[in-house]
Order: sequence, then C-alpha cells, then structure tokens
Amino acid sequence: MISTIDNDAIEGIAIVGMAGRFPGAKNIDEFWQNLQSGVESISIFTNEEIISDGIDSVTLSDRNYVKSSAILENIDLFDAAFFSFNAKEAEVTNPQNRIFLECAWEALENAGYDSNRYDSRIGVYAGASLNNYYSLDLNRDPIGSAQCYQTLIGNDKDFLTTRVSYKLNLTGPSITIQTACSTSLVATTLACQSLLNYQCDMALAGGVSIHVPQKTGYLHEPGGTLSPDGHCRAFDAKAQGTTIGNGVGVVVLKRLSDALADGDCIHAVIRGSAINNDGSGKVGYTAPSVNGQAEVIAEAMMLAGVEPETINYIEAHGTGTALGDPIEIAALSQAFRSSTNKKGFCAVGSVKTNIGHLDAAAGIAGLIKTVLALKHKQIPASLNFEQPNPQIDFANSPFYINAKLAEWKTGSTPRRAGVSSLG
Repeated sequence: MISTIDNDAIEGIAIVGMAGRFPGAKNIDEFWQNLQSGVESISIFTNEEIISDGIDSVTLSDRNYVKSSAILENIDLFDAAFFSFNAKEAEVTNPQNRIFLECAWEALENAGYDSNRYDSRIGVYAGASLNNYYSLDLNRDPIGSAQCYQTLIGNDKDFLTTRVSYKLNLTGPSITIQTACSTSLVATTLACQSLLNYQCDMALAGGVSIHVPQKTGYLHEPGGTLSPDGHCRAFDAKAQGTTIGNGVGVVVLKRLSDALADGDCIHAVIRGSAINNDGSGKVGYTAPSVNGQAEVIAEAMMLAGVEPETINYIEAHGTGTALGDPIEIAALSQAFRSSTNKKGFCAVGSVKTNIGHLDAAAGIAGLIKTVLALKHKQIPASLNFEQPNPQIDFANSPFYINAKLAEWKTGSTPRRAGVSSLG
C-alpha cells in the first residue's frame, strides 16, 4: 500500500530512487510516456524472425501459435569495462544478471548516492525468471573446470544479488527471492522489513525477467493463461489470458524518517505490505483463492493504517484470465467491504495490458507504474477494455476500470494506491 507523504505516526518506507527497462522503454521516463499515451508495447514477429531465433517450421505452422510478445531491446549490450568485467566473463553472464546490475547502479544514481562513498549498509533483495541462456551455449567447458564454475556464477539465480553487492560494494543483506510471478513485490516487502529491523539503512529491491531468444512467440491453449492473439484484456469480457513480456525494475528504499532528514527526493511512501499463501484452500495448485487474496489485502491495509475509502487506485495483478480476474475483484471487494459500502470510488488497472506479463519482474513494473502515477497525479489507462467481464459485478463493487488517462483527484487525504502481485 503506497501513498504520497502524510503525517501518520506509522514509520513508512520512502522510495527515493527508481530505474527500469521495459518493452518499448529504455528508461523510466520513456516508460511513463508510454503509459501516459496508452501505448501497447507488444511486438508481432515475422516467420523469418521466429525461425532465425530457433523455432521450427512445424511449430510455427500450428494454428494456435501466437507470433508476438513484449520484448526488451538491446539485451546483447553491456558496459563490461564500467563494471570491471573481462570479455569472457561478460560473454558467459546471462542478460538477466547483466541488465539487473546496470539497473541497480542506475537506481542508486537516480537516488543520488554513490555506494562507494555511502557510510551505512545497503541491502539487495531481488529475483529473476527461469534462465535458459546457458542452455544455448554449445561450447560448454568441462564440468568441474574453473571456466565452468565462472559460467555457473554468471547464470544461476543464486548469484543475482550477491554479484550486485560485490560490484557496487554493498554490505547489507544480499538475498535472492523466488516466488514466481510475485517475486519482485515479495522482494520489496522483505526489503522494507529489513529496513524497519535496521538490518540495513538503504535497500535495492526489484526483479528481472528476460527470456532468450525473445522473438519466439508461444503456443496458446484454450483455457490457459496465454492470450490467443497476443493482447491482454484485463477484466474485459473478451479476456482470454495475458502475453509474455520482458523487463527489469529496481527501486531504492530508505526509512522515511531518514529520507526526510537526509533531504532525499521522495517519490512515494510505502505505508504497509503483507505476504501470505492460500495453503490448500483452492481447487488446484495454480488456481487463485478469494479468501487468501482478501486476507493479504486486508492485512496490508491494516499495517498501513489506512481505510479503504481513502484508496484511490489499485494496480492489480490483472492477467486477463477467465478464472483469475473475477477472483481478484471478488477478493478486493471482500477486503474493502469490511469497512465501506461505497461503490465505484476506486480505479483499477493492469500494466500487463501495456507490456505483457513480466513474470518475476511483474510486481515491480506495477509498483513503478503506480509511483509514476502518484508523482504525475494521473492514472494511466488500462488498455483493451471495452465491456466488463460478466462474472464481475463492478456496478455493486468499490471499483471501476480506468480505461482512459485520468486526472488523479483527491480530497482530504493524500493520493493512495495499492499494488497486488500473485505468485
């Protein structure tokens, strides 16, 4: 649960820096421009592009093969010399680790800090998606060799955050988090807890998801999670799933009291967050649960010390699936209805309609979008929305889909938003 600054007694966590690279956007400013303009950064590939990236003609000819996804440009580029990588080390390090390192540095630069001159401890909490970069290397070194070990360090998830700590001289906790699609928001929550427990005085939090090769599309299965046409129509009657996206995002966090004392540029304040699990209370392992989601939303609001009626926007998980969307709105409604019967006062949107599903980086993309919306006092459009999913009773809920760019108005309370990410 995040907001602009207010005078609540609860110690908040200030977001003092941000960096990211998303489909169609090589930095945060371009990302906001795309959100503001309602740009759908989905690429459609030619048969030649797909075949050149390794997909065989038999797979390509399948009528359910979707030739699109949201790609990240220039993943082959890396400033090796700046980070003291030799040529071989850079070559064997996968794009997720390389680009996350660059964004970690950019985020600190955005916050105005040189990690080599910062006296206190800086922590790193982040996660990455499944990596197949190493599997594409046909010239592997013998198992057990020094070069094989170096390749392992450059590709395994375990080394994502510790390499950042080594290269940027960060001495706080350095922990790789893996909880599937909720990875980067869970990492952010744990970073907040680390700051509140004084395990560090500044923290980087985020996630990265870069699938290689990128121009491969995917096979759509009716009733599955991936869209039949490459578009995500979150909460719409025509919603049939999401599409694959690639990206990376990092935020820099400090205790609010310290950020105010140090004169930091405070983009937004995290007032409260929560993590839970459905346990076995759902129809299947990959199925969502209304009660589980409602409980974690209610807990986040309780820890933030805010009332539902003061929340103006929810950046939803919003995958545009037939099962997930109605359950998500039902869970949000259940949590909000514990203290208000007011209808249609809170906007809902999903960044997945712009850039696809970023897997381990999905949550941080939603968080950065929401922080930018708070800063610019505008709520970006949730794209591809025409008619509401008939299984969602928006008319009697606290929510409405924000289908076009809107001025973010507020009354006696600060602008407040919630961000959800489900794993």
